Amino acid sequence: MKLIIKTVAKPGSTRANKTGAWRSFMPVFDHKLCSKCGICAMYCPEGIINKLENGFFEPDYEYCKGCGICANECPKKAIVMVLEGK
Repeated sequence: MKLIIKTVAKPGSTRANKTGAWRSFMPVFDHKLCSKCGICAMYCPEGIINKLENGFFEPDYEYCKGCGICANECPKKAIVMVLEGK
């Protein structure tokens, strides 16, 4: 038996479409707690968390869907999801 999984959009598809406009929650990164491990970037399904010159990581909010995976996977709990204020 073959398992077929259908999705609305393929992972990484937000690079083609700015999805940040419809986000309900956004990740806020606290650099005081961050250990610069990069786990948030590794687990981001859209690949929109980038390493800054100072070694910290930040999402590209124009493309972030607000899924919360980065906050869930952060071992230092340096990322919190906050309600988007629009």
